[in-house]
Amino acid sequence: MKEVLEYLETNHDSMLEELKEYLRIPSISTGTKNTKDIAKAADFTQKQLKKIGLKNVKIHKTKGHPIVYGEWLGAKGAPTVLVYGHYDVQPVEPLNLWNTDPFDPTVKDGKLFARGSADDKGQVFIHFKVLEAFMKTQGKMPVNVKVVVEGEEEIGSPNLVTFLNKNKKMLACDTILISDTHMEGEKKPTITYGLRGLTYLQVDVTSAKGDLHSGTFGGSIANPIQVLSEILVKCKDPKTSKVKIPGFYKDVVPLKKKEREELAKMPHSDQKFAKSIGAKKTFGEAGYTTVERTGSRPTFEVNGIWGGHTGDGVKTVLPAEAHAKVSMRLVANQDPDTIARLFTDYVKSIAPDTVKINVTLYDNNGNASLSPIDSPGMVAAQAAVKKVYKKAPFLTREGGSIPIVADMQKALKAAPVLLGFGLPDDNLHAPNEKMNIVQITNGYKTVTHWFEEYAKATAK
Repeated sequence: MKEVLEYLETNHDSMLEELKEYLRIPSISTGTKNTKDIAKAADFTQKQLKKIGLKNVKIHKTKGHPIVYGEWLGAKGAPTVLVYGHYDVQPVEPLNLWNTDPFDPTVKDGKLFARGSADDKGQVFIHFKVLEAFMKTQGKMPVNVKVVVEGEEEIGSPNLVTFLNKNKKMLACDTILISDTHMEGEKKPTITYGLRGLTYLQVDVTSAKGDLHSGTFGGSIANPIQVLSEILVKCKDPKTSKVKIPGFYKDVVPLKKKEREELAKMPHSDQKFAKSIGAKKTFGEAGYTTVERTGSRPTFEVNGIWGGHTGDGVKTVLPAEAHAKVSMRLVANQDPDTIARLFTDYVKSIAPDTVKINVTLYDNNGNASLSPIDSPGMVAAQAAVKKVYKKAPFLTREGGSIPIVADMQKALKAAPVLLGFGLPDDNLHAPNEKMNIVQITNGYKTVTHWFEEYAKATAK
């Protein structure tokens, strides 16, 4: 262990220059403009895995962007860890809001500014260098390791699930190690053990073939805006914020006492939270704290609503149509397709026969992910973080969704460990994305200790 950590410290500066080379590649996965850059990033990733000393390193072609794979399976009788990350990045617009060139990595005040520095090149690079340090100093790893790095995470990983299902034997593992999340602060180490899922739909209400004069026709047919509003109000109790769709909570995994105790340790103030986002006060499902609501409980939200005249001035129109987009964030065991069906059936059952109702499901459903906080991987993560940060980490469940995590968990039957080193102010997907150098350094140390602790926790 000492030699591994010394290797990382001695080579820190040269590793930073390697990371900068990685970040200079504009591997934007949306559209076809950067196809050559995507290929260049995949090639860079492949060379990194070969440099580490992994075997069977290969770029696997897909219908979209390639997936890079490598492995080291020399730890006989030891468990296998699958390290996952992605080399693709988000677009950089608006360019005028960047203080530096997004693809010219710049270090300022201890922060590395570049697109992909935190999401996810900078974080997956931490794993590359830790594996390299082990192999160069020890000639081996304490456990078996497989690495998968894709180029489509930012567009929903459309080809990774197919790859997973076709290569289950090759990718078989005992746990999945991912660094693509963040901590609450440099001195507030945090481990994410759950991610919410998602289903997204559109509701269309129609009452006539075209907009009508509200004087001539008002009072003779139903107003679709009012009908739609009434339908949406019936989906969630305005006082308790409980979702009223029948069967919605049927498969929800309830919070355990230990989880609630851990979540209660999170540094949070409702008053400061509300003030930070310009809200009058917090609001949500009765019986749960804000921290519990935003990561551990399912929700129903109206994301957009429109219809009729919304321009300047007066137009006395009785609209023919009204529309709304709705999303439901889901938790462990809730199936997105099932929830979408329950919602559709419920909406149609409560809609009056005076209008036509159409519900459309968008193709971006995602399952929730949840790892037991007492699993070997999570126990190892907590021990590793404590060694580096000198305090026990906060354990939290993220309110957002990373569907591919649940897809991997389902396909490989392995619990993920989300050991991320980003910070809340890293500006992911926005101008001036950055990664604090100290978090990269601590990331090297933490991942190194994680492998040691995981090997101990799973030793037979």
